[in-house]
Amino acid sequence: MSTLAPPPAGIGELWGPEEFTARLRAVPAERYHDRHPFNVRMHQGGLTPAELRRWIINRFHYQRRIPVKDALILAKFDDSALRRSWLRRIQDHDGAAEGEGGIERWLRLGEAAGIDRGRLVSGDEVLPGVRLAVDGYVNFCRLGSPLEAVAASLTELAAPTIMRTRIDAFERCYPWIEAEGLAYFRTRIGQGARDSREALALVLAWADSRREQEAAVAALRFKCDVLWSLLDAVAAAESPAGDPAGASAGVPAGAFAEADLRQPAGERP
Repeated sequence: MSTLAPPPAGIGELWGPEEFTARLRAVPAERYHDRHPFNVRMHQGGLTPAELRRWIINRFHYQRRIPVKDALILAKFDDSALRRSWLRRIQDHDGAAEGEGGIERWLRLGEAAGIDRGRLVSGDEVLPGVRLAVDGYVNFCRLGSPLEAVAASLTELAAPTIMRTRIDAFERCYPWIEAEGLAYFRTRIGQGARDSREALALVLAWADSRREQEAAVAALRFKCDVLWSLLDAVAAAESPAGDPAGASAGVPAGAFAEADLRQPAGERP
């Protein structure tokens, strides 16, 4: 079934492969979360340690759900070769063995930033808006067509660039984060390029009507909105004056010390 409203009747002729590809690539070029003010500040070195930790903690909720959404997508495939190919994405994040994979690398990023992995694993500090955005994406992959679910993953078209930008920004602006913690970003450069090539080929092959092409573009827009909404929630979580526990902002009590908010970004807190 489709999770999106169908395009209007008489929508037009099928786009050719080049035009369809251009329309898909235009979505992250215009709407990817690298343009979000929070990410812009991150990449310019403008985040405090508390803000950066808040992002790491909340983004981990998204990271740990990636293999779940990929398992839901894999279950939609009838072809065994395609299932084996997509299974690699799950292993990329869960690892082939304990202590491997992207989720483990993100936990090490947290540790490099001074966050105990128990805080990350517990999920107690994840903001409600982040949970809503991530759950919406997972449900989209559960309920959507294979075409829509795969098309939504095409934010990976922009992943190698943002990973390179983050590595540069972290090395220049946040030297208090141990270099070993950047392994997740380095690994995703190659993985994102490979995965986006494969997903794009599937979308081009499967979308054999203008209606399906429009649905694929809409799915990719939705995914960009998910990533943008996640950052909206993180950026809005500042504790108001006189409310250091952050209760009125939806921040769990004690999650972010007031002193951390004043700590210069370039110094080890």
